[in-house]
Amino acid sequence: MGKALIIGAGGVASVTVHKCCQNPDVFEEICIASRTKSKCDALKEKLDGGRTKISTAQLDADNVDEIIALINDFKPDVVINLALPYQDLTIMDACLATKVHYVDTANYEPLDTAKFEYKWQWAYREKFKEAGITALLGSGFDPGVTGVFSAYALKHHFDEIHYIDILDANAGDHGHHFATNFNPEINIREITSKGRYFEDGKFVETEPMEIKRVYNFPEIGQKDMYLLYHEELESLALNIPGIKRIRFFMTFSEKYLTHLRVLENVGMTSIEPINFEGKEIVPIQFLKAILPDPASLGPRTKGKTNIGCIFKGIKDGKEKTYYLYNVCDHQECYKEVGSQAISYTTGVPAMIGAMMIMTKKWNKAGVYNIEEFDPDPFMEELNKWGLPWKESFNPDMVD
Repeated sequence: MGKALIIGAGGVASVTVHKCCQNPDVFEEICIASRTKSKCDALKEKLDGGRTKISTAQLDADNVDEIIALINDFKPDVVINLALPYQDLTIMDACLATKVHYVDTANYEPLDTAKFEYKWQWAYREKFKEAGITALLGSGFDPGVTGVFSAYALKHHFDEIHYIDILDANAGDHGHHFATNFNPEINIREITSKGRYFEDGKFVETEPMEIKRVYNFPEIGQKDMYLLYHEELESLALNIPGIKRIRFFMTFSEKYLTHLRVLENVGMTSIEPINFEGKEIVPIQFLKAILPDPASLGPRTKGKTNIGCIFKGIKDGKEKTYYLYNVCDHQECYKEVGSQAISYTTGVPAMIGAMMIMTKKWNKAGVYNIEEFDPDPFMEELNKWGLPWKESFNPDMVD
């Protein structure tokens, strides 16, 4: 079928690479590129010998010319961006210059400010349309599958959706006093930012972790969860007609939050550079260096995740509620691909999104969020590739 260039070699990229190799009819050839080529080589070594041909490359994803040169050399059908969110725009520029499709899992963030918004990438809409190529934004789990779930609920179960609550629960235990399940810098920036939710046509801001609810999750039980801002709220608020409110909640233990408060109070989560022994360092980047690498958590993490959406709206003039979710087991994921469920739930949808574009099931030029495409083929592939979804027609609601 074709070739994919995968930029990044962390936990999520590792899962996506594994999944591409399990799907050689679509991914005949892949190139794994990262600043640290040894990580790419280690992945190649682990997976070589199957039908998918694997090559590797050293790449500075901040450098547009370098990305263009690699694209021209490898000639992929699609670029799967699993690098840092700070690098989305340079990779999009390179895709435009070479007229190659683009897929990512997280929206662009400027390095110097914790801003989670799509305006920078949406500004590329006309350019991608004119170039005749697709940019698929947010093809992870949240954002990603949560958008596909929303489109699916609208298509099959509602005439209008009025309320969406996105719930992200991780009941995994890795045995460390404190560690983050994905890139610590991105994770901590997300949690320490102010919360926001969409209601009655506008965003309402809250203090970080100000709004707490307790929810009894299928298969993992009762958990404390906190309202955060997550980027899919911005696109779903635009793309789901009739919406009155969207919120996003994530679970955290009291132990995790206590550690985080202490780190924040002493300035370790700051993104403002400080001078240390004549050298400028960013505290959060230093903290990232001393925390356990998320990729190392796989072998020791036990338990499950549950991520999904609870919808409330109208069908045939009657009020209706509906809950779509996935439960993923950390140890099962590790057994299959050597990663825990957090990387797995993002890496699998990245492969499926690229597959949708390569097989032309999703085929329109421009820049699109995932919920703007037909959800059915994607939902079908989730069941095939390790993220089967479950549904409930009488869910507990979040007050």
